[in-house]
This record gives sequence, C-alpha cells and structure tokens, in this order.
Amino acid sequence: MTIETIIKTPQPQTDLRLLEENLGYHFCDRAHLQKAMVHSSYAFEQGRQMQKDNETMEFLGDAVLDLTVGHALFRHFPEMREGDLTRLRAALVNERHLARMATDLDLGRYLLLGKGEEVNLGREKASILSCALEAVAGAIFIDGGYVAASAFVERHFYPWFEDRQQTMFLADAKSSLQELLQERFNEGPRYVLEGEEGPDHHKIFHVSVRFREEILGQGSARNKKEAEQEAAAMALKNLARSE
Repeated sequence: MTIETIIKTPQPQTDLRLLEENLGYHFCDRAHLQKAMVHSSYAFEQGRQMQKDNETMEFLGDAVLDLTVGHALFRHFPEMREGDLTRLRAALVNERHLARMATDLDLGRYLLLGKGEEVNLGREKASILSCALEAVAGAIFIDGGYVAASAFVERHFYPWFEDRQQTMFLADAKSSLQELLQERFNEGPRYVLEGEEGPDHHKIFHVSVRFREEILGQGSARNKKEAEQEAAAMALKNLARSE
C-alpha cells in the first residue's frame, strides 16, 4: 500500500493543497508532505501494509530548523551575543512554541492518526503537533532544498523573533545582567528590596538593582523574583542606551 493510497482512506485529512497554501510552499512531489502527515500510531495500525511514518522526517526537520532558524537569527541580529542567540533559537524551536505554530497552521487537521490517538485528542497534543511541524520542515528541505526551507522559516518564524526575544529578555534578564557585569568588571550586581505595599494576598514588591552603589534599574511586581527580573531588564536597557 503506497502513501498515496493511504491518503485516500477515510480519514479527516483534507486536501493537502489547502495545507500547502497555509505553509506558503507548493511541493514538487506532494508525497513528501503526505509522509510528513503520517503519525507512527497510524502506521502501526496499518501493520505491514504501511512501513512509513514521519519519524525520520521529523529527525531531519529538527536539524533543518536548528540550522535555518539559527542562520536567520544570525542575519537579523548580527550584534547579538552567542549565548543569547542560542537561547533565542531554543525559545523558537522548543516543543511548546512549535506546537503553537502548528496550531496556527491548522496542522492537526491534516494528520493521519491511529484510533487511540484520535480518541485521546492527538490532534491537539503539543508533542504530536511539534513533531509534525518538524516533519514538515524536513519534507520542505527534501523537496526544495535549503533555499525553500530557509524561506519557510523566514515566512513563519521571523514574525516571532521580536516576541520571543522580548519574552526571553525578561525571563533571562538577571542572568544576562550578571554575565555582562562579570564580563566587564568581574563583579556582579546586588538586588535591594526597597519596599512593599498592599495586603498580604496582593502585595507589590519594589526592588532596585545596584552595582557599586549605583542604581542601575528598578522593578515592581507581585513577588520578589519577578521584581528583580524587571529591575534587571531596566538595567540592561539603561546600560545599552549609555553605550
């Protein structure tokens, strides 16, 4: 039984031309995209009739995304440090974010799943959706080479660059500030609780971050850790403006 025959079986998989429209890429050989949509649970249920699923294509796609997303970040943020580029790429290609992108592309609608996964809402599982998106990236690479895969990344990942950068910036502000000051002065900052206000169940903490008694930034949040991150983020922005 060929991939093409399997696609014609009664499954909730819609015409793959619609998926191509969502992806912004039209395959020279649509069999690559068809294979990317075959989950291992479906292939297992078919037994010997079907030996192919999307796992090896997912393996390839994982490497393709690492390279193409990394290359895109390198081009768009030429001044960003290696450690920040690595963290930003990780934020873009982790399971949670890939699943969100797959949902935006309506990828779950086109998957071929086994009966068990179908019953267990496999079309909505982050693990399945993220792997499917990696398989699609691998399929595009096989079909159109690096140029096609890179264009796919530019089209669908680039709009997330600033958002993920900002999220990462806030989440990693303390680490980034520590690294920056250690690198420049071989000293780290210190955080000072300047005050707190509000009832116990709704307190707001005010924190400053200082270096050699100079206040670099301030932050306020509902817990001390978040306030410290806010203060560190402000400090990084202030230091960037002073350069």
